[in-house]
Amino acid sequence: MIASQLIVDLLPPIKPSESCQKAMRWMSEFKVAHLPVVSVNKYLGIITEEDLLDNNSQELSIAESKIHLSDIFVYEYQHIFEVMRIMSENNLTVIPILDVKENYIGATTLSHLMTLTANTTSIKEPGGVIVLSVNSKDYSLAQIAQIVESNNARILSSYVTSSDDTTEIEVTIKINKIELGAILQTFNRYDYTVINTFQRKDDFDDLQNRYDHLMDMLDL
Repeated sequence: MIASQLIVDLLPPIKPSESCQKAMRWMSEFKVAHLPVVSVNKYLGIITEEDLLDNNSQELSIAESKIHLSDIFVYEYQHIFEVMRIMSENNLTVIPILDVKENYIGATTLSHLMTLTANTTSIKEPGGVIVLSVNSKDYSLAQIAQIVESNNARILSSYVTSSDDTTEIEVTIKINKIELGAILQTFNRYDYTVINTFQRKDDFDDLQNRYDHLMDMLDL
């Protein structure tokens, strides 16, 4: 999925000629802390709720207020993972999307990406979760999949997290079975380190409740 497919149609950009007060009102209405500032199709930057709160004259236009606009955006062809990385690194609730000629074509929101990610990574699908610790040079998703499939199961989704201060990476896999005993035994035979598992119904009820709570918080 690429950025152009992530656009939220109901989120309008704000014009530099419009007031800071209107920008604050829109942020409250759309439950975001950032807005793209656009003149015709020209993207000027992102205005933040924090900057608006620091501004003493809410009646001034955005242009008149001389608030600094951060020049952060993604191109329409960038992958959803890259979009999420840029949003995470910059703590954004909204990210503007530009075409190859750098014309503004829309924006997407953190809450929209959270919903899409939940659906595309099989969070809502029944099954078990295993978290492995693997040395980066030994990592092989093919071998991990082979171990899972040798126990008549399959991987629904997976992702890897790493840190700059260690060669170890964490591999999280979602499997289409809740009973993980045989799979865990096979991982142990292959000398994999299992950090954590989620396989009881209570585990998934708790994870689902946390996810639902997070989505409710984003909609506040």
